[in-house]
Amino acid sequence: MSRVVYQTGVGRTCPECGHAIERCVCKPTETVSYTDGIVRISLDRKGRKGKGVSLITGLGLEASDLKPLAKKLKAKTATGGAIKDGVIEIQGDQRDILKRELEALGYTVKLSGG
Repeated sequence: MSRVVYQTGVGRTCPECGHAIERCVCKPTETVSYTDGIVRISLDRKGRKGKGVSLITGLGLEASDLKPLAKKLKAKTATGGAIKDGVIEIQGDQRDILKRELEALGYTVKLSGG
């Protein structure tokens, strides 16, 4: 069995299935992180030159569901933020506002660390 070394017109190919990267059939499925039912909000300053970031963990949602929630929380706090590895990051120490908003959405929230 010969292996294709170079091919024009398709672009980069997946080494596992041989399809184009855009049409790869062996992409890993998205997994939801384990949660104990409690959403934790913490303040983190490590690696950010002293600037604080509020981290929201334990939501147990898929990335597609985290995005609209993060957008809503960023709008309520009037700050920026990001989603990294299933954790919502909101710029600044916004723990009190975030706690109020998440409790209004029906989550059990605890402030941790920081």
